[in-house]
Amino acid sequence: MKLEPHFYQDRVCLNVLAGSKHNARDIHQAAEGHVLVGVLSKNYADVDSAVADMREYAALIDNALSVGLGAGDPRQSDMVSAIAGQVQPQHVNQVFTGVGSSRALLGQARTVVNGLVSPSGIPGLVKVSTGPLSAESPVCAAPVDTAIAMLKDMGGSSIKYFPMGGLDCRDEYLAVAEACARHDFWLEPTGGISLENFSEIVRLALEAGVPKVIPHVYSSIIDANGETRPGDVERLLSMVKALL
Repeated sequence: MKLEPHFYQDRVCLNVLAGSKHNARDIHQAAEGHVLVGVLSKNYADVDSAVADMREYAALIDNALSVGLGAGDPRQSDMVSAIAGQVQPQHVNQVFTGVGSSRALLGQARTVVNGLVSPSGIPGLVKVSTGPLSAESPVCAAPVDTAIAMLKDMGGSSIKYFPMGGLDCRDEYLAVAEACARHDFWLEPTGGISLENFSEIVRLALEAGVPKVIPHVYSSIIDANGETRPGDVERLLSMVKALL
């Protein structure tokens, strides 16, 4: 499988969901390859069926596959790690506590593995208790600089900042972006991103100096059949080009 993707050279790479294999191929073409195509582990009954199907997705899109949890569901953490180890995708979505297991099962450092942290309500602090057990425990918030160091310790590539609610937590998001810039770490803003606020969210990260931004744009560009609209992906790509 190709593990040195085109998007490594991109300052901004889209992350959108595919509703079908045909949709995945159309998305990849619409984005001119500047995209990671999400397929959710939550949609499969077991690891084996997920692996078989995701390999077919990967073959259609030059392995620009992003193995997803499904709305950040921590209960999918172990399944995502198991799938990633067999499929060897270009991108893996993980909760904060699942990063180490995914990296270990991947057995290589090239696949991008994000770690999910959430807004805490206080700029400069992020919620790291996003794992299967910790998500059900009292909230644990850490300085974002420390969270990044911990993610690096575990083999993580980026922060997945979710749920953002678009620009509802603007000040907190800026603090995360500035920390990512300080530590040369990638940022994946996620949650409530639409065609209307996309440019602003990406611009803030770029201006802060984040080395790579991977915005996740999901429900706002998905049609009634559960498929991402390729035309909207083309619009997002045009916005990215205008920012760079």
